[in-house]
This record gives sequence, structure tokens and C-alpha cells, in this order.
Amino acid sequence: MMPLASDGLLAAPMPVDASLETSLLALRRAIHAEPELAFSEVATQQKLEKALATIAALPARRVAGTGLVARIPGTHPDRATLPAVAVRGDIDALPITEATGVPWASTTPGVMHACGHDVHATWAVGAAALLRRAPAACDVIILLQPAEEIGQGAVAMIADGALDGVAVIYGGHVDRRFTIGQVVADVGPLAASTDEFVIEVVGHGAHAARPHESADPVVAQAALVLALQTLVSRRLNPSWPGVVTVGAVQAGEAPNVIPERALLRGTIRTTTPDARRVLTTALGEVAVDVVRGYGCEARVTLTAGSPPVINTAREVAWARAAVARVLGEQALVPLGIVNMAGEDFAHYLERVPGAFLRIGAREGNGPVMAAHSPRFLADDGCVAVGAAVLAACAREAAAGLAAERAA
Repeated sequence: MMPLASDGLLAAPMPVDASLETSLLALRRAIHAEPELAFSEVATQQKLEKALATIAALPARRVAGTGLVARIPGTHPDRATLPAVAVRGDIDALPITEATGVPWASTTPGVMHACGHDVHATWAVGAAALLRRAPAACDVIILLQPAEEIGQGAVAMIADGALDGVAVIYGGHVDRRFTIGQVVADVGPLAASTDEFVIEVVGHGAHAARPHESADPVVAQAALVLALQTLVSRRLNPSWPGVVTVGAVQAGEAPNVIPERALLRGTIRTTTPDARRVLTTALGEVAVDVVRGYGCEARVTLTAGSPPVINTAREVAWARAAVARVLGEQALVPLGIVNMAGEDFAHYLERVPGAFLRIGAREGNGPVMAAHSPRFLADDGCVAVGAAVLAACAREAAAGLAAERAA
């Protein structure tokens, strides 16, 4: 086990040899320098396909347009009858102009890896290489998934059969709130659902000087924005986390015209099915009732996003054993917050149990840094850590599945 120094950094080398680490860092930087948006990751797919072939000696199958699937044979004599374990890395970037200043910064104007998917993809390739050298008991499926940032990649991968025959799945996310060598592997909710809403408020237009001749959708819209803030405080059980945010407000084009329509756009975030049902139902009820009082009509459109990420106990126990084996017990730290951001890994967890980890990506004395910002950058030191941890998770889970079969 690798001990940690007092500042949370690794005090000894990871079980990733220098040659493999050098190859993984080169891959991470190549992906980072040429980021691509959701379902446009053509060059990224080519880089990863080549890396799997050269670094892990592993052929890959193209799926979901720009995704990849590769299979690593297990060692168990009855592996053909055992289910597989999956390891997932996402690969898409964000429409953000990079401001990190690193020599290998994005060369694509207005696009950058501001959420660490360059690292996540590299982790999956690194885990594949480690599992080729020391295979798990059962087969391990490597999933390199596009389009996480728009919440559609996991669904596309599943539709193409990427999860067929898989019994357990693992994934991870870089997190600069934690230092390199720290890992969060908690049971229960780790990310929230990501539903979106559009509310069109329909009234009657008029001259701004004669508002009594209108049913003013702007006034109704303003009242509705305030009313929606009561959904969490007055409709939701206080023990259930929830967020309702109006992110866009649109109405009118001229100062002397009361428009016919106004528009609200926003998001609902919850961590349980019950909370999700309460808030989505209440949103429609409040919208209709509030704007009716102003003589207007509310037309509500709800779009279901990713469900909440909920880690299951058995799979977390295997992950925690894997982290302890690779890094030591002291590497395991709690998340410490309720995370209301979303992650489409949840779509896999609706079908099979698994665990999504947060893996420290901050150099010892470096700043805590928000993802999705122009200056976000996971430190190189987390690349070997994540690869080793995910490979170890696959081995622990495979051993557990084999033991359950034998029992």
C-alpha cells in the first residue's frame, strides 16, 4: 500500500511504471490540446483507439458514433459464464475558452477540457493497460463514452449494446477539492438529477402606456420567478436536497410594448426519486395557478435529464477495498457535501449496480478550483492514481462476483 504524506500527496510511487505513466501523460495532453464537443469527438476517438492498441494491446469497437468499447479477458476458468465488470471514461469537452496558460492548452478556439474528461479518458486507457498485465477474474469492459456534457452519451452507449453482459460498473471524476491520492467512495447519492423546464407565459399585448388593455405576461413572469423559489422551501421535505433555478428570462423587444409572451427556462436538481416527483409536479401546478391570477396562461414543458447518481453498498465496499489496497486506508475521504451537479453515469446505474468515485486532482498546495471554469486544470499527478484505482476496482469486483458464483 502506498502511504500518504501529511499534505495528502502520495509519499511513494504509484504501481504504474514510468514508461506507462509517460505514455498516459502524453495521451492526456494530446487529448487536452485538441478538445471536441459532444458527439463531435472524431479526433479524440482516433487518439483513444490508437492508445488502446499501442498502450494496452487491445482492439476496440466503435459505438455511439464517437465512442469505443474494448474487452479484456478475465482469468477465471469459468469466465465465459461470469458477467463482466465495466470501467467508464467520458471524452467530450465544453464550449469554454481556455485560460490555463499551459503549453498544451486547447488549440481549438472556444472549446476546452474544463471538466477533466481528458483525464477520465486517459484513466480508462491506463486501467485497460494495467488489467492486461494483471487481469481480473472475469472480463472487464472499457467504455469510452462521448457526450456526457449534454447528458446523452451514456444512453447512446447503452442503446448500442455497450452494457450488455455487464453486472457492475465503475467510473470516476477528477476533483480539485481533494489532493492527489485522496479518493471519495461513498454509498448513496453522489450527483443529482438534471431535469430542465421551459415555461411560456401567454398573455395579451398592448401599448405600454395603456397596460389595462393587456394581460401582461412580464408581470406574471416576474411573480412566477419568485413563486418558484417556494417549491423547495414549502413543497419539499426539508431532509430531501433539491434545487430549482431559473437560468434564463426572456420577454419583449421594445420599452413601449407589452408583449404577448414571456419565457422562463431553468433546471430542477434532486437526489431521490421522491424529491424529483414532488418538484416536477409542483412546478407545473404553481406555474399554472400563479400566472392565471394575472390573466395569463402557462405552458409548461419538462425535459427529463439524467437521473441521480446513487452508489450501491456492495460495489462501494469493493471500491473502498481497492482504494485501500492501492493507496492505503487513509486515502479514503468523505465527499462532505451534497453534490447537486449532474452526471450521465447515472443512466448506467439505473441498469446495473456500481459506484462513481471522486478522485483528488489538486497538487498539495494548489488552489481549490471549480470545474467548468476557463482556468480549471487537473494536475498531472492524478493520472496514474485514477488508472490504478479503477483497475483495482475492476479486480475487486470481479473477485467478488466470482466468489458469489462459487458460494
